[in-house]
Amino acid sequence: LEYKITNTWDSIKVMREPVIIRFKAGDQGLIMEVNSLFFDDPSAPSGEPRKPFDGLWDYEVVQSFFLNSETKDYLEVELCPKDCLIFEAGINWNKWNGTALIPWRYFPPGVDKMNSYAIHGSGIGRTYEALYPIPREDIEQGQAGPDKKTMG
Repeated sequence: LEYKITNTWDSIKVMREPVIIRFKAGDQGLIMEVNSLFFDDPSAPSGEPRKPFDGLWDYEVVQSFFLNSETKDYLEVELCPKDCLIFEAGINWNKWNGTALIPWRYFPPGVDKMNSYAIHGSGIGRTYEALYPIPREDIEQGQAGPDKKTMG
C-alpha cells in the first residue's frame, strides 16, 4: 500500500513534493518505507544508532499510529532520517528514505485505524502534515496541532 501525505494536520494543502509512505506485509512484521524531503530542522538527534531515543517526536520524523478504536490501544512508530533501532535511513542531497521492520507482536490486537504524520521545523516554523487531516470545521478553538484523540 502506498500513501502520500499532501495536507497539513488542519487540512491545508502542502505545496511541495509529498512524503510517501509504503507498507508491505512481511513474514516477521510490517515493512514501512518512507521517502521524504530532508529539512534537517531541527538537526538529527545525537542518540546512539539502533538504540531507543526518547523524545524523537521533537525532531524531524515521519510517524504512523495503528489504533484499535474500541480499546484505544495503539502502536506509535516514529522514523527519522538517522538510523534508529530496526530502521535504516539514508540521506541523498535534499531527500531521505528509510525502511523499518515492525514486528507483528508490537501491534495491539484488532487494529482498525491508521494515520501518519510528517513533522519538521522548529519553533513557530514547526509543521505537522497528516495523511488524514482534521477537517477545518472540527478543529477546536485554540488547537495548535494534532493530538492523540485525532490520530484515527
